[in-house]
Amino acid sequence: MPAALTTPADSATPPDSAAPAEPVEATERPAGRSAWWRFGLLVVLLGACAGSLLLWSPTALLSGGLADRLPGYWFAPLFALVYAVGTLAFVPRPALNAVAGLLLGIQQGVLLAVLGTTLGAALAFGLGRGLGREALKPYLRGKVLGALDQRFTDQGFRSVLVLRLLPGLPFQAGNYGAAFSGVRFLPFLLATAIGVVPTTVVYVTAAASADQPGSAAFLVSAGVIALLVLGSLVGAWRAYAARRRARTD
Repeated sequence: MPAALTTPADSATPPDSAAPAEPVEATERPAGRSAWWRFGLLVVLLGACAGSLLLWSPTALLSGGLADRLPGYWFAPLFALVYAVGTLAFVPRPALNAVAGLLLGIQQGVLLAVLGTTLGAALAFGLGRGLGREALKPYLRGKVLGALDQRFTDQGFRSVLVLRLLPGLPFQAGNYGAAFSGVRFLPFLLATAIGVVPTTVVYVTAAASADQPGSAAFLVSAGVIALLVLGSLVGAWRAYAARRRARTD
């Protein structure tokens, strides 16, 4: 039987071979409707927390005889919980730390203030990551935001620690900024618990020793607070000057 005739092209190309597919660029899909519904729920929840301050005040509740109305074993966890909810309601941490110092003294005040701060950061991170990150993730691809997101993803603990040590940066902004980034929960929590200790010690000590304005504890803590305020003002001025130079250029 005669052999089948083959052309050079047929012999050069195996019958099962296929042309390599052209590379397709990966694109970030826009967030779906459910993601934006969850983000809207996050905004509503945070607005409700802030608006609730018209009906109650964490600092007033903590300083209004709470320790006298509760058994001792309930006071510490309830104090930490009220402190945490206060941070969700955007109450400034210095005010909460001052209450802790006035009521509890330095040692117990620092301990419960750090515990309440860490708990509040964990709640904020959970809300931001669960309800807001999916909707905002497609917008983190710019040059600056993309670089920040990558840094927080690769060096989460170090980035959050620096964030907590910077004077003047709002605590809540750090919580939600980290939640919207790629940092993992455990490094975020550990860095927060460690990074808030210095400022917590300073404000709690100042409040606890306010009845002795000539004491070394009060003078040192007040001086550190003044330096923190000055550093915040200098940082804000430098940021403003940088924005002005960018506009003129």
